[in-house]
Amino acid sequence: MAAAAWQRLGEYLRDTQLLGSIQSTLYWDQNTTMPSRGSSWRGEQLSLLACQLHARQTNSYYVDLLKEARNEFEKDRLSGDFDSTEEFELSRNLDLLEQDLGRQQNLDPALIKALASAKSKGYELWQEAKAKADFSLFSKALSDLIQLRQEQARQLSEPRGCWETLAQPFEPDLTLIRLEELFKPLRNCLPALVDQVRSRHCSSSQKPMKIWDLDTASQNLLCNQLLKDWGRDESISCVAQSPHPFSITVGPRDFRLTTRLVPGQPFSSFLATAHEWGHSLYEQGLPDQSHQWFSWPLGKATSMAVHESQSLFWENRVARSKEFSERWWRRFSGAGAPVNSASELWHLINPVTPGLNRVEADELSYGLHILIRTDLEIALLEQGLEVEALPNEWNRRCGELLGVTPSNDGEGCLQDVHWSEGLFGYFPSYLLGHLISAQLAEAMARDLKSQGLEASDPIGRLISNGDELKLLDWLRQNVHVHGRQVNSEQLVEKVSGEKLSSAPFLRYLEAKFQ
Repeated sequence: MAAAAWQRLGEYLRDTQLLGSIQSTLYWDQNTTMPSRGSSWRGEQLSLLACQLHARQTNSYYVDLLKEARNEFEKDRLSGDFDSTEEFELSRNLDLLEQDLGRQQNLDPALIKALASAKSKGYELWQEAKAKADFSLFSKALSDLIQLRQEQARQLSEPRGCWETLAQPFEPDLTLIRLEELFKPLRNCLPALVDQVRSRHCSSSQKPMKIWDLDTASQNLLCNQLLKDWGRDESISCVAQSPHPFSITVGPRDFRLTTRLVPGQPFSSFLATAHEWGHSLYEQGLPDQSHQWFSWPLGKATSMAVHESQSLFWENRVARSKEFSERWWRRFSGAGAPVNSASELWHLINPVTPGLNRVEADELSYGLHILIRTDLEIALLEQGLEVEALPNEWNRRCGELLGVTPSNDGEGCLQDVHWSEGLFGYFPSYLLGHLISAQLAEAMARDLKSQGLEASDPIGRLISNGDELKLLDWLRQNVHVHGRQVNSEQLVEKVSGEKLSSAPFLRYLEAKFQ
């Protein structure tokens, strides 16, 4: 597009993205190598950056520039300067920028500063509280974050409730009504499936596996082998340890992820690596050419549910598959794992006993963990649940849905990092990601069959052959390429031909665990 305003807008967005990437780099450092007593200064750094970013996203120069770019676009559109695809993409970019501008303009800069400071302090206190299994050390920080997020929702003044408003950055257009439509079949079916599997497990004659572990070097070796097999380019990626695994994109050629070693959990780091690399593969596959390059909305992820669908596909559909165990059991055995067959590894990497920890949960009970968290954060934000009552309410719901009760706060309501950063509205993205992953996998299998891959399970066949990168090619062409051209439900319907549903996920679980 020849218009000067469009070029100047792109340059302005690029500088804004540079500032945001500095913020991301500080966040990475805070979670990986920053000394604990540096947290106060880091909080001030992040607060300053948050205020500067907010100012750039709301100042009069940016407002006028965006209006000028819109006017030039409309003029060129009427002149017939664009083909239909280019016209849609340019218009969509402007629509999303104008939407975000409206939201940013509604927020008081003092709130932005207070939120940044509260998130940094909350993360610091959460780490201490989790280490000491003492919720009282974190409760005041959580109360402050809840009040600030409630104020944010009030200032945004959207035609939604508090929780729905806070969920929009993670899952655009999501409503509580639609969420319950998707989750209701899971609420009805998952507890019964868990009970069936638990009863079969208890009646099984198979001897329980002795407690075992892998040393740090062996776990790191396996994780590095996995990343190499799945196409890691070390020149654009790095891996570190953190209290809670995550993936982050710092720049267009700078992709980072973390994992963690959990004593007594020999698969934890491996599966976390598979999960976080799935996130990173999605980021690496997003549109980054021409006007969509990195700084523009269309170069961003469709939603966090789609993001989670990609990480869950690699963790569960691939790394937990029987075909994967057939190829990898000798590697695990060579690293010191007490496995003598693919079947043994497959059963070990797919536990069927509900546990207390979400990250380590099996695929059946994982959804119940998300239902607990979703219901609790809605209760905290909208239904008057007192923060002090959270540990007991968490424990009660775990007992009812999972059949296990935490022995301390560290095993319970302190296990996740999300609320320490005020990320209310994020948790449903995990379970929505499961639904999306299953529905996309069914579409992938149909496409692979139509392309001549003769197998009852074409995805499993490619995994057996060590051709996982062909799965990545399909995802690149059918999922990653869309960015924010669509929302998550539109993407699923575009790729699968059907409206998003819980049915594919339940079919997958029933087939696998029965």
